[in-house]
Amino acid sequence: MEKPILLEIRENIAIITLNRPSVFNSFNREMALLLQGILDECNANKNLRCIYITGKGKAFSAGQDIAELTQENPPTISQILVEHYNPIVTRIREIELPVVCAVNGVAAGAGANIALACDIVVATESASFIQAFSKIGLIPDSGGTFNLPRLIGFQKASALMMLGDKVIAKDACDMGMIYKWFADDVFAESSFRIAETIASMPTKGLIYTKQLLNKTFENNLYQQLNLEDEYQKQAGATKDYTEGINAFLEKRKPNFIGE
Repeated sequence: MEKPILLEIRENIAIITLNRPSVFNSFNREMALLLQGILDECNANKNLRCIYITGKGKAFSAGQDIAELTQENPPTISQILVEHYNPIVTRIREIELPVVCAVNGVAAGAGANIALACDIVVATESASFIQAFSKIGLIPDSGGTFNLPRLIGFQKASALMMLGDKVIAKDACDMGMIYKWFADDVFAESSFRIAETIASMPTKGLIYTKQLLNKTFENNLYQQLNLEDEYQKQAGATKDYTEGINAFLEKRKPNFIGE
């Protein structure tokens, strides 16, 4: 029996695939804890330069597996948040490597908000995003009330969360929820090419950029300027910065090594 999360290392890219297609990759406890462990494994692997997350089958993730809640001694809602989803979202934000999320189908509830926590989110044309919580009397979790208003603005986020409207990939891109969408027949190749591009770039600079973005909504302008100065000095001391300058002067393609 296959594991609910698959991990493949392809050169310097970690490919994480949500793998419960028969239930639209909905999360149960086993799957959530396994994803946390795999993210930790990726974070500890110094040979990696990018993480690529996608789903198997017709969905990225339908969110919580409701069937788990009807079993004997099911986890409480609080347990699901504190032990399952919140650690996944914080790992995605705290992990140094850039995380590309390739939404291959419907992303609903916690599945949508886990996707939106990633650094670069792309979707196939037939994908959709749904804040499904209001349909069953719950509130958006997994960082949804934090990330979605910052991505698309307060008014749109409020409406989507309260009404539970389905947002197709093109509309999600137009409103700034995701970076790009691709036609279904080229999605796998085109989305993975983004991960390959990220993995070929100056990794330290991207790590510092991610750390700066994590701070941008809590710092004032002067704090952020000081932090930019701090990280720019670190970026300027990397081997990749030297390589980038030399390649520019020598009019050649740079060969970045991630150091």
